[in-house]
Amino acid sequence: MGRPGLNRRQLLAGLGGVTVAGSLGFAALGTGADALASGADTRVRYWNLFSGGDGYNMIAMLDSFRKANPDIDVKDSTLQWGSPFYTKLAMAAAGNRAPDLGVMHLGRVTGFSPGRLLDPWDVDLLAKYGVREADFNPELWKRAVIGGKLYALPLDIHVQLCFYRKDVLKKAGLLGDDGHLVPVTSVDEWFDVLKEAKKATKKGLQTIGMWSSDQNFQWWFFVAFYTQLGGTWFDDADTEVTFDTDKATRVLEFLRRHITDGYVNPGFAGGAGAEQFVNGGPFVWEGNWSVPVFDGAKIEYGATPLPPVFGERATHAESHSFVLPHQADRGGAANEGAHQLAAYIVQHAQQWAAGGHIPAYTPTLSTAAYKRMNPQSEYVSAMDHQATEPKVWFAGSTGILAQRVGPIVVSSTVGSAKPDAAARSMKSTLTELLASKNPMDGRTAAQGGAVV
Repeated sequence: MGRPGLNRRQLLAGLGGVTVAGSLGFAALGTGADALASGADTRVRYWNLFSGGDGYNMIAMLDSFRKANPDIDVKDSTLQWGSPFYTKLAMAAAGNRAPDLGVMHLGRVTGFSPGRLLDPWDVDLLAKYGVREADFNPELWKRAVIGGKLYALPLDIHVQLCFYRKDVLKKAGLLGDDGHLVPVTSVDEWFDVLKEAKKATKKGLQTIGMWSSDQNFQWWFFVAFYTQLGGTWFDDADTEVTFDTDKATRVLEFLRRHITDGYVNPGFAGGAGAEQFVNGGPFVWEGNWSVPVFDGAKIEYGATPLPPVFGERATHAESHSFVLPHQADRGGAANEGAHQLAAYIVQHAQQWAAGGHIPAYTPTLSTAAYKRMNPQSEYVSAMDHQATEPKVWFAGSTGILAQRVGPIVVSSTVGSAKPDAAARSMKSTLTELLASKNPMDGRTAAQGGAVV
């Protein structure tokens, strides 16, 4: 079957209508005409979106690969994170100028037109280089399979965590004998913890930072607690909305209560919550990528998955995953090199864990070196309690779902909308999105919905 053409307008619409300033050019890709590294006979062109500490760790792993495999020249390019990255990757794949290897958030893969903009992995080739399905969390691997083929190779999961100051909580009597936060199993227990923590908090500091006005974080927190309640989004066929507004209202009321009970100061929203934490605030809800920041601040802290206030354990999780952007002539040495490179990095993710991410390759988690990492080893259980967005084309990190529903969650949290009204608005938005067509899938409107 031929691959339906995708024009520039369709691609941009499918990526949330993002317009990238200037050219959508591919300067970072290179032409492939420049000389290979000394001693190499194969080039692998690799695009990623890692900057800061993640960028440093990725470069270290790439350098290790180069040292171990001098016959492969890795030409890596780092592009801007977010929609601009996905726009460039889509345009490169549609224009047959794609790199040999790329990185995507796993939640975005379903909407990225697998089979048209992405090529499937050769699982036998991955196995040749030591990576097999049995080495991964079953649910994580399942999310990477679309239409019976593997379209993403997970590198990690990155999760939302409850960071806590051990010095403050010790003063408040909230540390267990193991030096960790006391167990919390209900909404009332959680607010009792906040009440005691507030008493031990220095004047001028909020009790907990939770990005109250940020659409992405508020959406991620909602996904976690809605999943704890057993909430669903769509039926198995992805044709009917099953979103439960009563459960959603309970979650929205819970998030809102942090402000109304005086534990969150809206004036310290966003990154100011982390600053307050460093300055002595007892709690902050942040992504695991904050581990290097708090390590650098030389504070005594711990980190646990978001509290299971509704009974079931679940914390929001996404995954950085390797993908094969579509190439009309994919194959040969460069394709095998891409498989070899991805397999190597996945298996050598101890360095990656330093950035706070939980390695997807489960043998890493049982090593003595990983178990010595703190607080990483404290929240590794999140791998088995992942709360993820639904597997539909409009979901995924910085995707259309977060753009449309995230602001509704914020409106409830900050008090500009009542929780029950916000829950109904969320359901209406989900219904509208499910009825819409993925502009990048090449199908007819009557065939809309999700690719599963």
